Formats: sequence, structure tokens, C-alpha cells
Amino acid sequence: MTKRLLSVIIVLAMIAALPGCAGGRGQDSPPYPEAEMTAKAAGTASADDTVLPSEPANTEGSVKEAAKEKMLVMMIGDAAVEVEWENNDSAEALKALCENGPLVIGMSMYGGFEQVGPIGTRLPSNDVQTKTSAGDIVLYSSDRLVVFYGSNSWSYTRLGHIADRDAAGMEALLGHGDVTITLSLKDAE
Repeated sequence: MTKRLLSVIIVLAMIAALPGCAGGRGQDSPPYPEAEMTAKAAGTASADDTVLPSEPANTEGSVKEAAKEKMLVMMIGDAAVEVEWENNDSAEALKALCENGPLVIGMSMYGGFEQVGPIGTRLPSNDVQTKTSAGDIVLYSSDRLVVFYGSNSWSYTRLGHIADRDAAGMEALLGHGDVTITLSLKDAE
């Protein structure tokens, strides 16, 4: 038996074993397909129980590689904002929601310091007590996007921070009525 054939058999055996382990849809598995998450998914997941399948090395054209070549961008109304996204499962899941087109979220003012809007699905979360400031973007209750123009202290999962606006700039964007946020992917530069 050649080394190449033996390698193929080993890889196939490993793939076959995955559905019996983390690849199945057990009670603790995320409720959405890992490679094809949509806004219609439901259920809960946390960063600790999210298990993404490994991809074979040197796979060209895979969804994961395509997503890495794209970056998540945010518009608040008609204003493009520069976001420094967190490197976590929640931000990656939000990015995956945009693979089939822009995600448009109707936001509502809340508390005089933030805008909140439903994402339409539950994302993996890892909430921790957090003090936020103007420009912070967080996930609340696994299914709501929150963008701050003031500050608050609560249990959130951090998604990112708007880097090109100060507190006054965030107040101008978010502090004068409900807004629409559009998240989309664009080619990385």
C-alpha cells in the first residue's frame, strides 16, 4: 500500500469518526450548521461548546478560506465606520452571517447611551462583566447587537470597537434617533 493511499484512508477514517463526536447535533452542539449559518438558525451556544470541524490542509476554494479573504465592514446609516473586530467565535459567526449578502439590523435607542438591534439568530457567546465606552460593539443575550455612544457596565460578549470615531462622533451617529446598521463582507486589502 502506498503512503498516499494510507494517508487517504486515515483521513477518511477520521472524518467518519467526527459525526459520532463533536460533529453530531447533540444537546451541547451549536444549533446551526457550522459551514452554512443563516439568520434563521435558533438555539443557544457558547464559545466553550462551539466545535468547528477541521478542514483538510491545502483545500482551495473552501468557504473558510474565502471568508478569511474577506473582511467584515459596518455602515451606520450612510456612514462607513472603521471597526477593529475581536478575534473570537462570536465575531466570526457574525461574519459568517454575511457570507450570502449584507445583514441589515434595525437598531433602537436604549438608555440614552446605546443602540440595540436583533440579529435574527443566536450566536456563540462568552459573556463577561464588561464596562463599555463609546464605540464599543457587543453581543447581548446571544442575539442582539449593541453599539455604544455612551458607557455602561453589564455582562456582554465583545465583538469589536469603532476606531475612527471619538465619543462626540459616536453621539452624532447614534444619539439622535433609531438607526439602521448594515454589516457586509468586502475583499481584504
